[in-house]
Amino acid sequence: MTGDAAHHLGRVLRAEPGQLYELSDGQAAWLARIEDVSRDRVNFALVEPITSKEAPFQATLLLSIVKFDSFEWALEKATELGVCTIVPLAAARSEKALLQAAEKRAERWKKILLEASQQSRRVSIPVLTPVEKPGAAFSRASGFKVMLSERAEARPMRSILPAQGTAQVTLAIGPEGGWTDEEFSTALSVGFREAALGGLILRTETAVIAALAGLNYALG
Repeated sequence: MTGDAAHHLGRVLRAEPGQLYELSDGQAAWLARIEDVSRDRVNFALVEPITSKEAPFQATLLLSIVKFDSFEWALEKATELGVCTIVPLAAARSEKALLQAAEKRAERWKKILLEASQQSRRVSIPVLTPVEKPGAAFSRASGFKVMLSERAEARPMRSILPAQGTAQVTLAIGPEGGWTDEEFSTALSVGFREAALGGLILRTETAVIAALAGLNYALG
């Protein structure tokens, strides 16, 4: 291990030879023992593979940008709940000042995904794409497509999920104030289904947890 990770492990955490750590290269996980520690390098000996479970389905989260503390909390929890790809959306009702600053936060957001992946013992880190307009993201969505909605016509999420399960899910969650009629129309035209999580209005970050937990329960 080299670079910042090695510096943190060796200088901040005071790692010593003989200590055991779990390592992953993004494809598999191993239990490893530290052999020696230098200023910017930590050498490990692999001890044994660690069994890692694959997610029961591949989830893509289309997440509208909201206030950064809420958005970053949602990124962390989405990672813990197994999302594979996260697409930040510049929705019509996202705050313009946040959209202008979002590009500068990309590296911070990737660090949040890394740390959440480590904490939850994920083998791989979710992919974070650049900010996109909803229409472009909707048009490229694949698998079973779910759009959270507060409209009266939205059905409970449990009632629209395929009985036989699915290998891919795309979940779209709107900003504070919800989706516009144009965004609903665009999404529905490419196969999204409107889904409700109950009768109460949830914050964006709360909806992320509730929806992904429900999908894991229903499809996992």
